[in-house]
Amino acid sequence: MSSSSSLSGPAFRVGLGYDSHRLGPGGPLRIGGVDVPSDFHAIGHSDADVLLHAITDALLGAVCAKDIGRLFPDDAAENAGRDSGEFLSAAVDAVRQAGMQVGNLDCVILAQRPKMAPHIDLMRERIASQLGVPTTDVSIKAKTGEGVGEIGTSQAIAARVVVLVISEGTGTPPTPRQADES
Repeated sequence: MSSSSSLSGPAFRVGLGYDSHRLGPGGPLRIGGVDVPSDFHAIGHSDADVLLHAITDALLGAVCAKDIGRLFPDDAAENAGRDSGEFLSAAVDAVRQAGMQVGNLDCVILAQRPKMAPHIDLMRERIASQLGVPTTDVSIKAKTGEGVGEIGTSQAIAARVVVLVISEGTGTPPTPRQADES
């Protein structure tokens, strides 16, 4: 990761992440680290987990590191079928190397089907665990395409994420996580 050992500037930084993948026949659909039962899957070089890809890019962007495509190219053999959780771990490491910690994130999954609601709590738990934050710091919502465009006709799936990272040891007000630990 080519991020600096610590970032100068504000105690809070925001990152924005986005990813999309075409859909193909055969399931399950892997999203948020969870295999969601479905008759289709996302097509990609890795496991094509759009949510973890978007979170990874949001974290990397918050600390001005290289994006997921430059760190884990889709033409590199070692990334074929790779678990996107490994990409997310590398992004968390980049945040820590920059002297920051994850504050919270807000995610939107864009998919016509399958219904995401039954799987969101498990996604939140898995992502929170990997990020080292409480589940209350991970928000995930799902929206359909209302039958419009590639999302609405189930040709594609996408995710959008915004993340807040906080400088470690800055004397900033405690997050709910820090308050619970005292």
